[in-house]
Amino acid sequence: MSDENDLVLIVTIVKKGWGDKVVKASRKAGARGGTIIFGRGTGVHENKSLLGMLIEPEKEVVFTIAETASADAIIESVSKDVGLNKPGCGLGFVVPLEKVFGTAHVLCDLHQNCELHKTEDE
Repeated sequence: MSDENDLVLIVTIVKKGWGDKVVKASRKAGARGGTIIFGRGTGVHENKSLLGMLIEPEKEVVFTIAETASADAIIESVSKDVGLNKPGCGLGFVVPLEKVFGTAHVLCDLHQNCELHKTEDE
């Protein structure tokens, strides 16, 4: 378990189909991957209709765990490559992580005592 404040969760919410762009931009800036989940927007500007039928805007939410030191580079890469500075293209935010547990590769890469780093001789 990591309880140091050296990790953050970068959350990026984008239009459906753009999640892979976010992950690609994140990896380019040093992230080791991400998790994409699907959601539905409910913002004021999202209630559009077509032929009298309400269109429910689908979103993709990308969760990326990263080291605090690389967060700014990841945010900059995603903002540039996905165009988050343009209205309606999405948004992102960063949450500091107090405790992280499990054996995800990102955690094992940070901590040398992880089982994934051990060889049969150890």
